[in-house]
Amino acid sequence: VQLQAFGGGLVQAGGSLRLSCAASGRTFSNYDMGWFRQAPGKEREFVAAISRNGVSTTYADSVKGRFTISRDNAKNTVYLQMNSLKPEDTAAYYCAAKRNPLSDSYRQNYDYWGQGTQVTVSS
Repeated sequence: VQLQAFGGGLVQAGGSLRLSCAASGRTFSNYDMGWFRQAPGKEREFVAAISRNGVSTTYADSVKGRFTISRDNAKNTVYLQMNSLKPEDTAAYYCAAKRNPLSDSYRQNYDYWGQGTQVTVSS
């Protein structure tokens, strides 16, 4: 499956952004989807994940209550709504897809990755 993430940008602290990730090539509803982020000099870290039917979601503690992951299987798209953004949320954000039932929060469990979209939060 091919993934393309977009929607990043520059925003002030306290602001909001919505990232989108469009999938193509295979049956989108067969894949659990995740968002990860990577700041300069740091490892790529888990942000949020959603099950293939959209019923189950998981969040990193650092974004819980501020970010919301959702998906529209009819549009082959997964979203990440980011509210109350903080400077420490600055990173390149990546979407990823997996078919296996392994943990959502380990990047090694994902089979496909999109290119990153940059989010910069100014203080």
